[in-house]
Amino acid sequence: MRKVTTALLFLLLTAGATLSAAQEESKEKAKIAEELYNTGYLLTMLGRYHQAIQLLEKSLAITPTAEAYTFLGWTYSHMGDYKRAIEEAEKAIRIDPEFGNPYNDIGVYLIEQGKEEEAVPYLEKAMRAKRYCCYQFPHFNLGRIYLKKKMYEKARQEFEKSLEIDPSYLPAHEGLAILKALGFRDS
Repeated sequence: MRKVTTALLFLLLTAGATLSAAQEESKEKAKIAEELYNTGYLLTMLGRYHQAIQLLEKSLAITPTAEAYTFLGWTYSHMGDYKRAIEEAEKAIRIDPEFGNPYNDIGVYLIEQGKEEEAVPYLEKAMRAKRYCCYQFPHFNLGRIYLKKKMYEKARQEFEKSLEIDPSYLPAHEGLAILKALGFRDS
């Protein structure tokens, strides 16, 4: 019985050491992926899109995250490749359907292509997403659509909702100023 107990104790200890080593390796990979993502982000901000894409793809190969796919899509959008930008944002949604950024981003990419009607459901999903920092963006973008369609009252409502969330959001203030310049007054 003592041999069995000793053998079991040995197995438990070695399994714990193996698990600990695997956890450390996983943490190290996550750290590398995060560093690649952060550098890719900075390169995008500097307009070095091709280099950014390489690093973001390396990050995703190590640890696929909704954030990295979203930002990879955003980088492609800066290059005017909205088709690829949408594909990457859709990958982000598959990983985390509650992450709001890719929904808003797809909405913006569709607006940029003149596909406003297709953008609306994505913007509405962004507004309902449980994990999203910036709810003012989809409201503003929906306001842009309504403004273009000359649905001024709805545009005003969306710009004002955007400002309720972030009173300092300049584009929403500009949207209201455009409505005023067009002669639209609150009803």
